[in-house]
Amino acid sequence: MTRTTADERQADVIVVGAGPAGSGTAYHLANAGADVLLLEKAVFPRDKICGDGLTPRAVRQLVNMGFDLDEPGWQRNLGLRIVGAGHRLELPWPELASFPPYGMVRTRMDLDEVLARHAEKAGARLHERTAVTGPVVDERTGRVVGVTAKPVDDRGRRTGGEIIYRAPVVVAADGVSSRMAVSLGLERRENRPMAVAVRAYYETPRHDDPWMESWLELWDGKPGHSNLLPGYGWIFGVGDGTANVGLGILNTSKAFQHVDYKEILRRWLANTPAEWGFRDENMVGRIGSAALPMGFNRKPHYTRGVLLVGDSGGMVNPFNGEGIDYALESGETAAHTILQALARPDEAGRERVLEGYAAALDSAYGGYFTLGRVFAKMIGNPTFMKQATRYGLPRETLMKFMLKLMANLTDPRGGDVSDRIINGLSKVAPAA
Repeated sequence: MTRTTADERQADVIVVGAGPAGSGTAYHLANAGADVLLLEKAVFPRDKICGDGLTPRAVRQLVNMGFDLDEPGWQRNLGLRIVGAGHRLELPWPELASFPPYGMVRTRMDLDEVLARHAEKAGARLHERTAVTGPVVDERTGRVVGVTAKPVDDRGRRTGGEIIYRAPVVVAADGVSSRMAVSLGLERRENRPMAVAVRAYYETPRHDDPWMESWLELWDGKPGHSNLLPGYGWIFGVGDGTANVGLGILNTSKAFQHVDYKEILRRWLANTPAEWGFRDENMVGRIGSAALPMGFNRKPHYTRGVLLVGDSGGMVNPFNGEGIDYALESGETAAHTILQALARPDEAGRERVLEGYAAALDSAYGGYFTLGRVFAKMIGNPTFMKQATRYGLPRETLMKFMLKLMANLTDPRGGDVSDRIINGLSKVAPAA
């Protein structure tokens, strides 16, 4: 497919947002020859609040996109170290045919730009400092046929007149708040789990730890007694002299929106060994927070010429809060769907293909995310979580199973008993 007009505001596909979901979508489209406009309101490099951890599921996508993960900037890890109830258990990433046996850490300040430039090299036309303000709707058909946008200055303020970009297909990759989706009446589903993630970077000798570390219990260590704090923590070495340290709290917890998240982070870290360096004087930058939209919290994922990918469609794993892998995967699925649709000679045929996108996502993740929503409710109960941590962590076989389940790492065909159990549960759980 080539441009049918010299107007640079016309394209085969418009992708709104150049995070992992948007850049991944744009890469696959452009790599196949589609004319893609990738519109991003910020200018790179720009930061996003995230744990920066990439499980083997995300790494597989990066490999498929042609990245050399031996280059500087990619911090490889062996697996997950779990800390809780007096135990420290190291669980290597599973050996599977479908996924590499290693994970990665890379800051979103780097990762998002690397992905966007990769899409650009493939042929996508990246427009930074372009804030999309809403859809352009064809009054005759009710379909979205483009977007309106305004330029953004160095301070993030919209300037100048409104610009119209046109394309027969639009991809909304504009994050958890998704202006595009909301403008089409697609509001967040209140019966889906949400979480708040809080993180900061610290200079630390633990920066090159070969394990991603997860804390199931957070204690504040007050003199004479120690209080259990709400939430679950992580320590991910970045490899550049710093570590990404943070915590998450689910909305199934009674503490959700009723506590000072940044203060909880400080209280937990004050109880960690001083030699680790997790103190304010070693902090690089500031403490930041962000919402995590989980378990398909916005549907439908296709409507009137617009496909939702990544956070805009609530594609964060309720088991572990990971979203980058599903952002990249949904972007690839969206791109393949769009390419097939654009190849159809008639409008009705294109629409049938595009409508299959939502069904493909339900088939891939619907049952698994349903299991995750149940899990999120269970761990919101402190009593359940306390007992699960106390009696589960000493059982290594059980924890290996839980690692596969929570990271969604199984072989779809064959595999061991745990793979078959997880795949079977995902198939029988209803997609909703």
